[in-house]
Amino acid sequence: MRILMIGDVIGRPGRRAVAQLLPHLRDQHQPDLVIANAENAAGGRGLTPATAAELFQSGVDVLTSGNHIWKQKEILPLLETDAPILRPLNYPPGVPGRGFITCGPVLVVNLLGRIFLDYVDCPFAAIDALLSRETAPWIVVDMHAEVTSEKAALAWYLDGRVTAVLGTHTHVPTADARILPQGTAFVTDVGMVGPRDSVLGVRTDNVVVHMRTRLPARFQVADGPVQFNAVLVETAGDSRAAQRIVRLDELIGGEPSLAGDSGEV
Repeated sequence: MRILMIGDVIGRPGRRAVAQLLPHLRDQHQPDLVIANAENAAGGRGLTPATAAELFQSGVDVLTSGNHIWKQKEILPLLETDAPILRPLNYPPGVPGRGFITCGPVLVVNLLGRIFLDYVDCPFAAIDALLSRETAPWIVVDMHAEVTSEKAALAWYLDGRVTAVLGTHTHVPTADARILPQGTAFVTDVGMVGPRDSVLGVRTDNVVVHMRTRLPARFQVADGPVQFNAVLVETAGDSRAAQRIVRLDELIGGEPSLAGDSGEV
């Protein structure tokens, strides 16, 4: 089993990068499932039916999200359909949408951290409850969280119970991809697919003015070279345990490659 996880897709530059690179990555690595975090795919804030359709047409199988999934209200009806779009599992009961989906033999789960983010239900309790009633040969968790320690703690908590815990939200790719002792693949943050010369995908002048003055500012998606951050997780045979996790990082519109295949664990 090969699972490709694409980092937070930022606006039109990110969507175009996915459309450009994903067919090549599919040919090269032959993933059985492609997941992308799309909570910033529509203008850098939220997701719309049109931007979701664009990512599906590019070859993404499942869209995960996070705390920004609610920014574009027109997505709410689509969350209540069979479309493979997830919102975090640990939002309170009654919130539109679902937090997990089964795609063939793979269970994909979306969780949201609680530190420095919206107050939601406990992600540890939410995944425990889910795993007590849902099972699959392979389980992948998108842990969308601000704090690195919260992502790492969840990964260690789930070590051996899921195939992978892959962090999203901070838009900065981390160099700690590894296999934990009981076979769970982990990376603190996959990264983003968005403008490199930016502040997390946003125009630098927007962010600098806001941080210097503390006045409200309109955040706009930056332009320029686009970094593409992803990880590939592989298993062997019927084992749930991951055998390999490798970063797949590229740069479009600048140097030929940001990192290339940056090694494996």
